[in-house]
Order: sequence, then C-alpha cells, then structure tokens
Amino acid sequence: MIVPWRDRHGRFLPLKAAVLAAGFIPGAVLAFWWATGALGGRPVTEVIHGTGDWAIRYLLISLAITPAARVLNWPRLLTVRRIVGLTTLAYALSHLTLYTVDQNFRLGVVASEIVLRFYLTIGFIVLVGLAVLGVTSTNGWSRRLGHWWKRLHRAIYVLGAIALLHYFIQSKSNVSEPVFFSGLFAWLLLWRALPMAWQRSLAVQLGLAVVAACIAAGIEFAWYALATGINPWRVLAASETLRFGLRPAHYVALAGLAVVVLAALRRIKTPMWLRGRLVSSSGAGG
Repeated sequence: MIVPWRDRHGRFLPLKAAVLAAGFIPGAVLAFWWATGALGGRPVTEVIHGTGDWAIRYLLISLAITPAARVLNWPRLLTVRRIVGLTTLAYALSHLTLYTVDQNFRLGVVASEIVLRFYLTIGFIVLVGLAVLGVTSTNGWSRRLGHWWKRLHRAIYVLGAIALLHYFIQSKSNVSEPVFFSGLFAWLLLWRALPMAWQRSLAVQLGLAVVAACIAAGIEFAWYALATGINPWRVLAASETLRFGLRPAHYVALAGLAVVVLAALRRIKTPMWLRGRLVSSSGAGG
C-alpha cells in the first residue's frame, strides 16, 4: 500500500511524514479554540477566516518549495510539494464547507451568494482550480497530459493572484497580512522569471528582497487609494520609516534577507564537491 510517508519501495520518509503531520496542526488548533470557546461570539466565522488564511499560507508555501530547494541546495524538499499542495486544497475545501455550515446548509443561498458577491465568486474559482490541480497532481496524470501537465500546473500562479485579491476584499481596511503575502508572492514570481543561472546568486536574491518590498509598499498604497477612504500617502510614508514600527513592506524585506542569509549559511556548510551535484539535481526537479 502506497502511503504519503513512504516511497514506492516502502521506505519511511521522515520529511514527508513531518510535513503531512504539520498540515493538521492549524486545523487542530482552530478546532481546540472553537471547542473551548476561545473564538468569541461568532466562532464559526472565526474558523472560516482561519481556514481561509491557512489555505493562502499553504498556497504560498507550495510555491516556495521549488525556490527553496534550489536556493538552499535541498532537492529532497521537492518530495513534499504535492503534500503541501493537497493541504492547501484541504483548507480551501474546509473554508467553503464551514461557510455552508454558517449558512445553515442552505445550498441555494450559498450558490446565490457565490454568484452575486464578487469576492466569493473569485474565491470559488480558486477552489475549483485547486481541485483540478489536486486531481491531476499524480504521476499518472503527468504521463497522460505530457507537456500540457506543466502548463496546467503553472496556473497555480494565476490562482495565487486571485486568492490574494479575495483576501484583500475580505480583509477590507486592515490589509497588513494580505500586503505581506503579496510581497512574498511578488518575490516568488520575480524569482521564477529569472534565468536559472541567476536564481542562486546571493546578490540577485538581495535585490529581489528590495524589489519585492517596494512592490508590497506599492500594492498597499494602491489598495488604500482605490478601495478605502484612508490617505494612501500617509500609509506610504509609514513604510518609509521605522518610527511607527514595522510595516508589511519591511517584513517582506526581512523575509527576503532571511533567504539570503540561509542560502549563504547553506553554502558554507555544503562541501564544494557536493554542491555541484545538488545544483544539478534541483535543476532537474522542475
């Protein structure tokens, strides 16, 4: 019997087992808070938001796996990509299921809300897209679709952008977390667009941190300018200084800097003779 924590030869894979087990932790914490009354007067609503937040977090983690495998010389990390993707789908399905529970299982109302409310419509589109990618994520589908399989699964970036838009609309005026996630998403897109020879360059990665932080600040400015009555220039000014504390753009820059530091440490610890083999292996990972 093939299970996620074993390979085809039946060998136990600690990394896959750990990632699979970790995927249950956010849901278990939300369930515990719900059961103990820690979520206030509208616990279902809070859990709906929580599962949606984790769906987006896991989506970004799934997109970060290939860059992490190459930048950190850790090709084995690619083996957990499908598990993380399916975890994203599981939290997205839970998000919709709990919304249905909150509507007292009135499926007609749920369907009409999805059709009539734009942010629910695009959220449902993301869910359908994730379901298609989840179903076709097996080796069997990869062989059937051939080169079309990779093209299909590159749609995850489109779904990621739509999911972030859904998150922005749902968050309304407090968009600090969506802005932060958008900055990380920008980093991932920019890294993907680079030539493979540049993707492991520490200088390029440092530049990506700066550019992604600027993009996050620009997205935050645009959101407040277009969707709220808050003065966007004051928000932008807050991102240009640390006087008011760290802003989402600052956190994006710190995350990008952390990538540079981890990559540098990994190179120091990796012998030169092994480094070339790891690079070639991660390059073949897709």
